Amino acid sequence: MAQIYKNEIEATKDILFDGMTIMAGGFGLCGIPEKFISAIKVSGVQNLTVISNNCGVDDFGLGILLANGQIKKMISSYVGENKIFESQFLNGSLEVELNPQGTLAERIRAGGAGIPAFYTKTGVGTIVASGKEEKEFDGKKYIMETALKADLAIIKGWKADKAGNIVYKKTAMNFNPIMATAAKMVLCEVEEIVDTGSLDPSAIHTPCIYIDRLIKGVDYEKRIEKLTLTERN
Repeated sequence: MAQIYKNEIEATKDILFDGMTIMAGGFGLCGIPEKFISAIKVSGVQNLTVISNNCGVDDFGLGILLANGQIKKMISSYVGENKIFESQFLNGSLEVELNPQGTLAERIRAGGAGIPAFYTKTGVGTIVASGKEEKEFDGKKYIMETALKADLAIIKGWKADKAGNIVYKKTAMNFNPIMATAAKMVLCEVEEIVDTGSLDPSAIHTPCIYIDRLIKGVDYEKRIEKLTLTERN
C-alpha cells in the first residue's frame, strides 16, 4: 500500500542522492511528473542518470534539470526539442545513450519483468548494433539488448485511490506503467485521490503493490510542445 505525502518535497526529501538512476515517465510533455521533476531540481542532487523517452524542452519538464546541471547521462529515444540538450551533448558535458523507441520501452519492460536481456531485429546493421552481441534465429540476424532498471521511478497518473492503485488517462499510458515496475522505489503524482474501493478494479492500470509514495499534485501546467492550429478560410 502506498504512503500518501502532502507534497512532492516531502515525498522526495529523504530518498534522493547524487549519482542515482531515475526513470521519468511521459512522452514529450504529455503525462510527465511535473511536480517530482521540480522537487528534484529543488533538492540539488547531481550526476543523475535519467531514463526517459525524451528530455522535455529548455524550460520545462526534464529540461529544467539539464539547465541546472544535474543530469550527467540521458538514456532516451527522442531528443530533438531541447537546445540545451544539444549544446551539452556537443560540448561533452552530457553523456547520451540513444535507443530506438520500441527498444527503449522493451528494455524498461524487461527490467520490470525480471528478464535480463532480449534479442531484437531493430538496429541490426546500423551503429545501434555496435558492440552488441549478435545471433541468428530462423535465418535472420538479431542483436541483444539488456534490461533497464532504476533506483527511482517518478510517474504521473490521473487518478488514484488511497491504497495507491493508479489509473492513467489517454496518452499518459505511455512509459508510466512500465516504469512503475522497473525501479527500487516508485513515486506517483496524480490529479485526484479517491477512497479505496471506489475505482473499478478492471480499470486499474498499475496496482498499488508497485507504488511506494503518492501525492496529489495541484496547478498542473500540461504544456503543449508545438501548438498547430488550422487556418480558417
